[in-house]
Amino acid sequence: MIRLYNTQSSSKEDFIPIEPGKARIYVCGVTTYDHCHIGHARSAVAFDSIRRYLSYRGFEVTFVKNYTDIDDKIINRARENGEEWKALAERFISEHDRDMAALYVLPPTIAPRATEHLPEMIALIEKLLDNGYAYKGGDDIFFRVHRFTEYGKLSHKALEDLQSGSRVEVNPLKENPLDFVLWKGKKEGEPSWEASFGAGRPGWHIECSAMGHKHLGRVFDIHGGGKDLIFPHHENEIAQSQAGYGCAPARYWIHNGFVNINNEKMSKSLGNFFTIKEILQHYDPEVLRLFLAQTHYRSPIDFCEENMTMARQALEKLYRFLENFENHEDTRTSDSIAPVLSDITRKFEEAMDDDFNSALALASLFEGVHTLNKLNPSSADAKGIYDTYCRLGDVLGIFQSLPSQWFARQSTSQLSADEIAARIEARNAARRDKDFATADRIRDELLENGVEIKDSKEGTSWRYR
Repeated sequence: MIRLYNTQSSSKEDFIPIEPGKARIYVCGVTTYDHCHIGHARSAVAFDSIRRYLSYRGFEVTFVKNYTDIDDKIINRARENGEEWKALAERFISEHDRDMAALYVLPPTIAPRATEHLPEMIALIEKLLDNGYAYKGGDDIFFRVHRFTEYGKLSHKALEDLQSGSRVEVNPLKENPLDFVLWKGKKEGEPSWEASFGAGRPGWHIECSAMGHKHLGRVFDIHGGGKDLIFPHHENEIAQSQAGYGCAPARYWIHNGFVNINNEKMSKSLGNFFTIKEILQHYDPEVLRLFLAQTHYRSPIDFCEENMTMARQALEKLYRFLENFENHEDTRTSDSIAPVLSDITRKFEEAMDDDFNSALALASLFEGVHTLNKLNPSSADAKGIYDTYCRLGDVLGIFQSLPSQWFARQSTSQLSADEIAARIEARNAARRDKDFATADRIRDELLENGVEIKDSKEGTSWRYR
């Protein structure tokens, strides 16, 4: 039984999907006005691994992740650039998709865009106006927070405390400072859509309620996002969905932790703001995924060179282990190895069943390496070991390459596989002629060029260093 931490109840709960065997998930996507950063990577990888594990466990997963492609930030950035807002949004949607593909994040089942769901948003706002949960202030439409008595149940904030501690800028059009905008009235030079209550464009919160409802129904299983979205975004989603559709949108609310940079909060003002593209210029995407998997998704994580170096070394250790078992087709597994593989799998699954504890799941793989190395498995065990590790690693988004391919990417060697094969053949010819000086020189030259060779009774093998 999978147990997950529900932000709303502040406790772990058994995952019981609405429809047996199916898992419907909505994760808030990006606002498409800038490049994705390490914080976006953290959220994307966390929910990708959750999705992968649910699929691994046999669930049919419908995964929805939206694009907010109309927003103040998009309009303002386009104005700064002298660019058409729609072109800017489209450009950063493409950038986002390239970043996700580079990180081996599976594409969503459905990737809705806010601008394609205006009829659904308008219909929801009309319901909220009709039942008194929304009102018109000037040309804008606001949600009447005090009317929704359960407001604050996700973030565990009392409405009275929110009102007394409110620092929201006073807006004379609002009945209450906590009321949030559902619809922004038409403004000169900004995009707008026609609606029964006046032309304008949607507020941020209404977008996710409408898109989640359309693609996943009145109630779906899991709603996810970063902890920064708990309040006010997800709190507002619950309020408007429950007021408009008659129920909260999701059974379980899951939120990933923040990313710090060298133990400091990430921010552009501190100059410690790193985009995914910048990070992948220095680190392999699987290294970044392993780094993120080493920390439980709800905990904060510190991105720094030291931690990334350790993650690279850890992944290299796993790939060095798997390298021994690549390209073996024997499907037998010896009596001494089969129970170890079963134990590794059991521990991995127990960790992921416990609120998707990727850190503990990863530890089971390293523990397995230690145990299996002591048993000195034979070639007959190779395929069973390799397949087990690849199957489990895929849940975390690692082992996406053959070991030989991964080491080739990491190597600084300029030699191609064909060039290496030719030099090994020249070395073998020298050895047959008992010209050991030449053979040693070729071996040393290969080593200087980042290629290590190994002689055995089966012949000479090589690998990038």
